[in-house]
Amino acid sequence: MAFSDLAGFERILKQAPGPDMEAQAAATARNAQLTKPAGSLGRLEEIGIWYAAWRGEGRPRIEKPQVAIFAGNHGVTARGVSAFPVEVTVQMVANFQQGGAAINQLARNAGASMSVHALELDRPTGDFTETVAMSDEDCVRALKTGWDAVNPQADLLVVGEMGIGNTTSAAAMANALFGGTAADWVGRGTGVDDAGLKIKEEVCAAGVALHGGKAPLAILASLGGREVAAMAGAIARARVLRIPVILDGFICCAAAACLEKAVPGALDHCIAGHQSAEAAHRAVLKEIGKEPLVSLGLRLGEGSGAGLVIPLVKGAVECLSGMATFAEAGVSAG
Repeated sequence: MAFSDLAGFERILKQAPGPDMEAQAAATARNAQLTKPAGSLGRLEEIGIWYAAWRGEGRPRIEKPQVAIFAGNHGVTARGVSAFPVEVTVQMVANFQQGGAAINQLARNAGASMSVHALELDRPTGDFTETVAMSDEDCVRALKTGWDAVNPQADLLVVGEMGIGNTTSAAAMANALFGGTAADWVGRGTGVDDAGLKIKEEVCAAGVALHGGKAPLAILASLGGREVAAMAGAIARARVLRIPVILDGFICCAAAACLEKAVPGALDHCIAGHQSAEAAHRAVLKEIGKEPLVSLGLRLGEGSGAGLVIPLVKGAVECLSGMATFAEAGVSAG
């Protein structure tokens, strides 16, 4: 499948396949016969069946998880919305490539492949208080970067980001998508002080005043970043390929929310990995109907919360597929 504009991307999303109901029924039936009291594995049972349905296998395995990290720079940082300079984005990309970031360790721990994609770091997005962050053409290029980053052989996907200023972008997107005031969505991000928080609220409000009311994918272009759009593109490609996705924190979920608002149900192949310490993340999760697997106070981004729970999802699938049934074990079902 190919797309050349935002309308074409949305059409692909609308035509994307759903879960395999036969596989779901097979996994449900198998789960009911496993050597345990009914429901005793809690959400692990739900996760295993959900995964089986998307992979089209009643007894699946996770063997090729993938982590894809996207990096972009934001013109709105010139407004003083971050505690760190924009140069940190480039420096952190190098750290990812050298294996020194948290997500590198978490991907290795989970047995996941990892790739890093820097999107025009020498050309920041536009200041969305004055113009669109990205033209439609820019946004489509970023969506395609994410789309092409997904390995068709992967069987579980995590997308992460790096981009100084992108919590401001995510807050503005969430505000435009879900309403409320800027203060409802703006948090401290990388650790801005009270004055910085006030600036972020003002910047977010100005961006929403200029771009609010647009269609969801136009909001992604107008208020997002290249790395944010790339995450959305990767999540959409995973849907087309029926690769389950673990969503990360606030920025990832803001990107995902644009898909869900554009095409309800677009995130049915996704599960929320964690609830971050960024206050608005809880609100976004509620809006997209996702219950996080863990809540550990993380606020790093870069796919770290989602990467952390890859082994949890693998464990759920292993229980579904690897446990003996009562008949296989010669145990009475009671």
